This record gives sequence, structure tokens and C-alpha cells, in this order.
Amino acid sequence: MEYLSLEAVSKSYGEKVLFDKISLTISQGDKIALIARNGSGKSTLLRVIAGIDSPEGERAKILLNKNIRTSFLDQDPHFDDNKTVGEIIMDVDTPSLQAYKDYNHALASEDPALIEKAMGLMDDLKAWDAEARSEEILYRLHLRDMDQKVGTMSGGQKKRLSLAMIILSEPDFLILDEPTNHLDVEMIEWLETYLSSNSLTLLMVTHDRYFLERVCTQIIELDKGVLFPFTGNYSDYLEKKSLRTQQDSVSLDKAKKLLSKELDWIRRQPKARGTKAKSRVGGYHKLNEKISSITYDEVFEIEVDSVRLGKKILEFNDVHKAYGDKVILDEFWYKFQKGERVGISGSNGTGKTTFVKMLVGELKPDKGKRIQGETVQFGYYTQDGLNIEEDKRVIDVIRDIAEYIPLKKGHKMSAGALLENFMFSREHQQVYVSQLSGGEKKRLHLLTVLIRNPNFLILDEPTNDLDLLTLNVLESYLRQFAGCLVIISHDRYFMDKLVDHMFIFKGEGEVEDFLGNYSQWKDQAKANKYSEKETSKPKVEKSKQVKVEEKRKLTYQEKKEMQKLESKIEKLTKRKKEIEALFLEGLEDNQKISDLSKELGDINTEVDSSEMRWLELSELT
Repeated sequence: MEYLSLEAVSKSYGEKVLFDKISLTISQGDKIALIARNGSGKSTLLRVIAGIDSPEGERAKILLNKNIRTSFLDQDPHFDDNKTVGEIIMDVDTPSLQAYKDYNHALASEDPALIEKAMGLMDDLKAWDAEARSEEILYRLHLRDMDQKVGTMSGGQKKRLSLAMIILSEPDFLILDEPTNHLDVEMIEWLETYLSSNSLTLLMVTHDRYFLERVCTQIIELDKGVLFPFTGNYSDYLEKKSLRTQQDSVSLDKAKKLLSKELDWIRRQPKARGTKAKSRVGGYHKLNEKISSITYDEVFEIEVDSVRLGKKILEFNDVHKAYGDKVILDEFWYKFQKGERVGISGSNGTGKTTFVKMLVGELKPDKGKRIQGETVQFGYYTQDGLNIEEDKRVIDVIRDIAEYIPLKKGHKMSAGALLENFMFSREHQQVYVSQLSGGEKKRLHLLTVLIRNPNFLILDEPTNDLDLLTLNVLESYLRQFAGCLVIISHDRYFMDKLVDHMFIFKGEGEVEDFLGNYSQWKDQAKANKYSEKETSKPKVEKSKQVKVEEKRKLTYQEKKEMQKLESKIEKLTKRKKEIEALFLEGLEDNQKISDLSKELGDINTEVDSSEMRWLELSELT
């Protein structure tokens, strides 16, 4: 079944053409990622498809199937600030949630006829677990205060609330703009599983490469206003893109040589030309246009000459930090060594950003000592973004900090050259900051940190809103960086490529120091969890260095959730047996067989996830 069809769709802002007469078809079951450089029009294309922005072009057509439910996740969602989280969620317009609301109204009315009618509808729509499902999704996205006013929420919380609403709306077709932004790794892995295991149709913009690898079945690249489709996931895309790049580089080399000859010829000709000469002039311009259309992405290599680090770099001795009852660090000891590459991970709210602010000295410990070496020069990229005048040109933003960055062997790289290496062309360097896209502003902010040539670099969520090419360039730069590197990121792929050591923030002051990257830690954590289940309770040796987490009791809400899960599992198991009995009787209606098979698959998925959550809660009893 065809869900979406685009024909001859164009969009431009002033003289800048974002896409030109593009066509696209999306069918049921497709999981497509749209990738492009920052400022190329990815978000604009999604907004055009979603009907928020209008397309351009006399023949432009956007045909969206009216018989399906479509949901759009914008980068900047808007809500009524006076409403609570619970009110927003109950406003989601789905048959099951509406039936659940009608059932509660019927109960409140105490009208037997209304109650009977509402119960019948609940049975028909299988809506008895609607509330439990809502609570589970909110729990997964760390939205647990149903009475919180939306006006008091952060931008990240609003983005997660919007994502929760979209999932609860039970869409057939999801259009997602950077769904992993503002999610911690645990949430991303849950969302990854949800999107890949469901029969949803997806069109999304994301820079998360593990997400692209594990969820997507097709990648479409928007390059200079044209769409280039690549069948398969991220690794398939890389392989096919590499082949295309090799072909383009050969074509580019030949075209450049031919262009040089044609350019030499055209300059030597008199002003009055015959028909043959005019045809060659036309050929020259066509060739020039062809060369301009060829994309040949190269990751640069530079050796930055950072200020040498001394023997003493940075030490934390018996550091304690808390905000009221919320403990961030407790008896934390660490001594940074030369060339350390540390990744920081953990759930939102466990204190990761507070920790890096303590690293650079913006925050002081409540107890203990922070000792910094004299040669340390920090470079700190924050989540807050670039705070500069909007009417400044890009090149002036960088030159106001430094004219060049020193390289090894006495060489220098100018501010303009550094900007070029990070995909700001000489022409683009003259653009005002106000004209940049969100991703381009983040890229510029990053360069304001790098141009200072630090020897201790701290990056707090540097990958948000950056395109894949910028990420590759940044990774290339960081692999050559000789100083200390500390990264907070939810981008598992980025972390795996760059760090060899992890601080895992677990909350309540507990920080696990793990030698290895994120995926290695995750594998180790899974192995440990499996081992604990397979063996009896281990003996715990007392140690001043190890804290044994006290087993907490279930909260009232968790007990309520556990009861609902038990009821849900019982109902699902009963329905599963009914379907299996129908299959044993022998069905002849092919459509009914197909519908029951799909329902059985959904039941098995629901039972597995419900039992897993029940087991998690049962371990606390």
C-alpha cells in the first residue's frame, strides 16, 4: 500500500534552493532515513510532507494516504503551558484512549446503560490496558509526574512528551525529526527496539548511526537539491556511497582536466565567434555545471600543535557534591593522565553536566579537593549553544577569537581554512549568523572552542543537530587530538569510535569506572546481569571502595503497575489461546488468517515486554 507520493516538489529561501523538483514514494513497511548536510533542507522537507510548510512549483504534488494515521515529531514542539502532562496525554486522539475516557465518565455517572455500553466498546477495542500502556511509555521516557505543568518543563522534556504523544497515537506512518535528541542512551535503545520491532512505516531525520544501522531499511541522501536513494541500512549506505564517491572522484579528475583545456580555449578566442565556437562555449558551461554537481567528500587530516600538558593535569580527591538530598558525587577519587579519552554516560538527571562543570572549575565541590595543573587549557563545548551577536558574519566570529590555529612543524591554519575544513565554504563564511540553520550554529559553536587550541577538551552532547559529514570530520579531528578528551554523549557510535574509558553515572553519587567503550560496557553489564540470574546470591566482601546498593521497596505506583501488568498478561494469554484454538479448527478465510496471525504476533511482543517489566518490578519486592 502506498502511503506517500511526492512529485516535482521544490522549495527555496531567497536564492538558496533547498530541493528542486524532487519525487519520492513511501510504501507500507518502509523505514527510511533522510540524511544531508546541515542547512540542506532536511527539516524543511519533513515539514512540507507533514503539511506544515507549502511546496513550490506549478506541478508539485504531495499525496498522503487519507486512510492511515500519520504523526509528525517536530524539532521544536509547542504545547499549552497551563496544561499538565496528564491532561496532554489524555488529549491524544486514539480510539482506545477515547474509549478509556468514556468508560471513566460512565463509571462516574453510575448509569448502568452507559457503563455497559462503555464496557462493550472497551472489549471491542481491547482498550483495557490503555492506561497501563500510557504509563509504561511515559515511564520509559522519564515523564513520571503527571501533575507537572508543561510550562515548567525543559525543552528536552517537551520533546520527550511530544514523542510519547506520537507513540500513544498509534500511527501507521511516523515522520520524525531528530527523535533521539534529548534522550539518554537507555531511552534511545528502548525507542530503537520499539521502532524496529513494530510494523510501522517511518520517515525520519537522524544522525544516530546505530539507529540508522538497526532500524532503517533505506537511506535517502539529499545533496544539492537532489535525492539519492540507497537501499539497506547504514553499513549498506557506506559501501554504496564509497563506490559512488570513487566513481565521482574519477569523473571529477577527468572533468577538471577537460575543463582546464576548455577554459584555456575560451579565453584565447576573439569576441566574435562562429556557430562551432558557440557550441563549444555551451559545452564548457554544461561541463562546469557537471563538475559543480559532483560531491566528493574528503575527511581532512591536520596535526594540531596543542600546548604541552605537564605531569600534573587534574585530580579529584575525596570529592562530594550534592543538591539537597540529591547526591551527584560521593567520595570520588580520580587522577587524569596524559592522552585520556573518557566517555560519560548515564540516565538524564544523574549529574553528568554538573560533573563536567566541576572539571572546568565552574562549580566547586562541597567537600574534597579539585587540583588543576598549571599547563591545563580547557576547551568546553556546552549544550547551551552559541551566544553571540546574530548580525556578525561567520568568519568574524572565529577571527574575533584567533586568526589561526598552530600546527606541528611550525605551520599554521587560518581561521578561514579551519572553517572550510568544517564545511563552511569561503562564500558561506560571509553569511550572517542569523542566516544559519540550527545545525550550522552548533557547528560554528564547536569551532569557537577548537580555534582556542585547548589541551583538555570537554564536549557536552556535541553530536546534537550535527549532520553525518560534520560528525565524520569532528571524529577525524578528535582522533588526532593529543590532549585529554572528555565526552558526554548519547551517541553510542560516536563514543565507541573515540573513547577507551567510561564513567557510568548511576545516580545517588555512584559512578562506575569502566575500562573500555560504551558497547563493551553494555556487553559486560548484560553478561553480569545474566550471571546474577543464573547463580545464587553472591557473597559481598566489605570494602571502603565499593558501595553496596540497598534494595529499595516498591512505590505505590509501582505496586499498582505490577497489578495491572498481571491482569494484562492474563488477558493476553487468554486471547492467545483463543487464537491458537481457532487455527486448530482450520480457517478458510485468508484475510481472517492474516489478521489473526498479525494479532498473535502483536500479542507475543506485548507479553514479552510486559513479562520483562514485571520481572524488573518483582526483583524489588
